[in-house]
Amino acid sequence: MQTSVFITGAAGFIGSHVALALLRRGESVFGLDNFDPFYDRAIKERNLAALKEFPGFRFLEGDIRDAAALSRWGAGESPGALIHLAAKAGVRPSVADPAGYADVNVMGTVRVLSWARDRSVPRVLFASSSSVYGGNAKVPFSEDDFVDHPVSPYAATKKAGELLCHTWAHLYGMDIVSLRFFTVYGPGQRPEMAIHKFTRRLLEGKEIEIFGDGTTRRDYTYIDDIVSGVLGALSASPGYRVYNLGGSATVSLIDLVALLERATGVRAKRKFLPPQPGDVPVTFADISRARAEIGYDPKTPVEEGVKRFVQWYRGLTAIRQP
Repeated sequence: MQTSVFITGAAGFIGSHVALALLRRGESVFGLDNFDPFYDRAIKERNLAALKEFPGFRFLEGDIRDAAALSRWGAGESPGALIHLAAKAGVRPSVADPAGYADVNVMGTVRVLSWARDRSVPRVLFASSSSVYGGNAKVPFSEDDFVDHPVSPYAATKKAGELLCHTWAHLYGMDIVSLRFFTVYGPGQRPEMAIHKFTRRLLEGKEIEIFGDGTTRRDYTYIDDIVSGVLGALSASPGYRVYNLGGSATVSLIDLVALLERATGVRAKRKFLPPQPGDVPVTFADISRARAEIGYDPKTPVEEGVKRFVQWYRGLTAIRQP
């Protein structure tokens, strides 16, 4: 039987980047994605087109909640690892649809973990989020911090996913890693996320909506650094582990807009709006554990990452123009 790395959410932003890195180093990858209509299917189709250039890539369109789809996914194969990235994403949309987020992110994760147990997968990586830290005042956030006070349904589903992973590791002796991603950005980023949305609106001459007073701070983490952390976690110690994957630096929303102004050469039209439910004042990763145990070493400062994103976006829009 052939051994592959299986990836849920393989056509998405992080999933397609991880799959591409694995394929480039000679691994075979079997992806699964349901093309959730949260954003344009064409974006994911473009991601898949780059992956399909590799003979080691295979793909099934299906939903992690669908037992029939999971039974077809790589039937007869022996997975070397599972990277579970599929989820309903976003803090603010989760406030409007808590049931939908619980269905996909909690029940979907139960089905994926059960699939992994049935297939005797030797290593599982679960995509968690910095949102599990809620409004913690102590920074930077450490994996040992208290995380039982989430402030959005999205955050609650990610904490629930971590608990499920711990339970499966305990009950069945599985090796599982929960990766807490901190505000991932870069080429291919989802269109509703701040850096993508702000760049688009800047270049279109439209207002940028800033929720709150602009002092909220985020640990923006470039996609290449996140990918390096995911690949490193494939060799983590046995048992259940949790790692922060962030840039270990913070940037305020106001300063982020200024960085984008410099990268685009366009002056922003700012529109200040009330804070949004579920938002937190700061995210900031302590990455000392990930650095020591899986060799995680982020190398892309946000100033450089923003420049790369704007270059990518301009190239993308140039291709779209007739």
